Amino acid sequence: MGKAAVVILLKVLMILISTAWLSLWLLKPTNLWTKKWKAAESSARNTVFGYYGLDFTVYTFPVIAVAMIGLVYLKLQSWGQRNRQIRSSTAAFSNPLVTSSLVGILSGVEILSVFLFILFLAWTFYTRISHDFTKLTPMESLKLDLWQLKFLRVATRFGLLAEACLALLLLPILRELAVFRILGIQFEASVRYHIWLGTAMICFATFHGASTLFIWGVSHYIQDEITKWQRTGRIYLAGEITLVVGLVMWITSLPQIRRKRFEIFYYMHHLYIIFLVFFLLHAGDRHFYMIFAGVFLFCLDKLLRILQSWPQTHILSARLYPCKVVELILPKDTGLKYTPTSITFMKIPSISRFQWHSFSITSSSTIDHHTMSVLVKCDGRWTTSLYDNIRAQLDSDADKMKPIPVAIEGPYGPSSLTFLRYDNLLLVAGGIGITPFLSILHEIAATQGNGSSRYRLPSRIQLIYVVKKSQYIGLLQSASSLLQNHPSNKCHLKLKVFVTQEKQCGATLGEMLNEASQVQSVHFGLKGPIYAIHGPQSLYWTAALAGIASITFLVFLICFNHIFVPSGKNTSGHHSSKQAVSSKMKAPKEKSPSWVADILIISSFIISLACTSLVAIVLRWRRLKKEEVPLVSSKEEKVQQLSSIETKGVVEEEHEVHFGGRPNLKDEFSKFLNETNGSDIGVLVSGPETMKEAVASLCQQKSGCFQIGNKEKKPYLSFHALTFTL
Repeated sequence: MGKAAVVILLKVLMILISTAWLSLWLLKPTNLWTKKWKAAESSARNTVFGYYGLDFTVYTFPVIAVAMIGLVYLKLQSWGQRNRQIRSSTAAFSNPLVTSSLVGILSGVEILSVFLFILFLAWTFYTRISHDFTKLTPMESLKLDLWQLKFLRVATRFGLLAEACLALLLLPILRELAVFRILGIQFEASVRYHIWLGTAMICFATFHGASTLFIWGVSHYIQDEITKWQRTGRIYLAGEITLVVGLVMWITSLPQIRRKRFEIFYYMHHLYIIFLVFFLLHAGDRHFYMIFAGVFLFCLDKLLRILQSWPQTHILSARLYPCKVVELILPKDTGLKYTPTSITFMKIPSISRFQWHSFSITSSSTIDHHTMSVLVKCDGRWTTSLYDNIRAQLDSDADKMKPIPVAIEGPYGPSSLTFLRYDNLLLVAGGIGITPFLSILHEIAATQGNGSSRYRLPSRIQLIYVVKKSQYIGLLQSASSLLQNHPSNKCHLKLKVFVTQEKQCGATLGEMLNEASQVQSVHFGLKGPIYAIHGPQSLYWTAALAGIASITFLVFLICFNHIFVPSGKNTSGHHSSKQAVSSKMKAPKEKSPSWVADILIISSFIISLACTSLVAIVLRWRRLKKEEVPLVSSKEEKVQQLSSIETKGVVEEEHEVHFGGRPNLKDEFSKFLNETNGSDIGVLVSGPETMKEAVASLCQQKSGCFQIGNKEKKPYLSFHALTFTL
């Protein structure tokens, strides 16, 4: 079977599994599913598998299986350029359809997905509440009026809506086991789905908890019910703790706190451990299996990321730009390959032992085999501390440069060079948003330099760069080889720089590049060999580790239930089907405490993570043992000493520098569209949100994708917003 056939087979398999899992959620509120599922659980109780194994396999494992298959699927895909895509009517759904400062930029696919999810929530609520109202019976323990009973049922069903949001909440923030990457959505772009789901979950959970407390209050049962730690069923106190912890996490994650007090947001968000444990105690094992897939993948993903960042490496050198931007040169393994626009996460223990910050990689792994570079704009507490530390080293004795240990996680990026599939590229950057485009330009320069015929490069590239001060122009200096536009170049680059807060200075672009690129370099003193950045584990091994963790969890869960749960009882508190038949006319069944099943789930999960950790540590150690890189080689030192590159060969008339105002993006787009003569154009934007919204609106207006009759005449603009600040 060929590679292409295997890729198609894996894609079909993922679609089938995903469809089956979504169907479970649609059928779960119906009476038909309730009857069939109870019968299936009764049949499974008499087997070694047990009902607990059935719940895990049916509700939880499908998502884990999709993640595992998806990793293999991504690995089999070509790392290089995909075939150029032909315009289609469905392609329009990926372009921006709504641009708003309130909700951001939404594509047709996102709007359709949100609509379907809201429709699913409405269907679930209506189906359950209509069934509850038809069979509403007074509760013996609580003497409530009819309206109070109905309101309590409504509150309960809102809790199930929060459960549906929680089932998807952790999937968008996976990195190594990223499910969304299968759809071509990177981690930094899918974070907003996590925010949407978290906000919806908190709203539903708050109504659920507040309404329940209200009913208990008006019926004078609040003191009895809120503190009741029931032997079986729901544990209300655990639910209240879950709600309070969730509210604290949500409030401290608001933009007003997250951006100004990042430490508070970061530390409070680690309360998710308490949140999940008490949710399990409150909802019980059956409901926990519905959301366990996201929890399972997230914890495994977190574990792999911790191991990936060990051991720490050191910053080889740094370059300080006049615009208070620092370029960090880091050692990397020669086998580590990453695509342009990739991001990496960095932790510097000397500044903070726990904070991780994401940065866009500016170098190309095709050119730089031993090093990797990132640009850091110093405008926050963490970044300013980094700048001051390096500046202090620069001002001190050069012989006493102390190494700066750093932990690196990543890189994470697209699985292929998607930007190469377009006939032309239009890049729009603002300020430090130029960083992902530098990696694209370096990759194109490398492709032109080696004369490879593997890639078909865009014939025309236009870069619109908007900055406040001319000092930022120096960041473009590393791309000077493309700016020269030699006849041998396969693609033509045109640069348009707009300096908004300075007046005309009369200098040429080449002079400004040379002047702005007068940077200060710091080479840190390193003794002996250092560890290189190896990046994430192989996708094959990551999929295997997910499978090992799943099997280990299931085996220990089954063993623990057979060992610690008395015969004749199971973790749900029900007798076996045989005992149930023989005791129909007897007293109510004795039930085992619900926390027994919860403890067994937690124990099995911890053991499965421990076993997977051992395997991952062995794999990590084998990689580290193979390669220990020495101090940066002389060949790579050239990458660190670029401050004096000549730019006299730049064809000045080809590039433009404007002072004193922002660009008229509408006019710039129109000019570029006239030059491309109806070809497919990739529009990439990186910068402030207002800039992204403006570019998205122009793509929506000028793209000819909806005008079927003029498909061959009007250009098709494919919009991509790049984000690297989370």
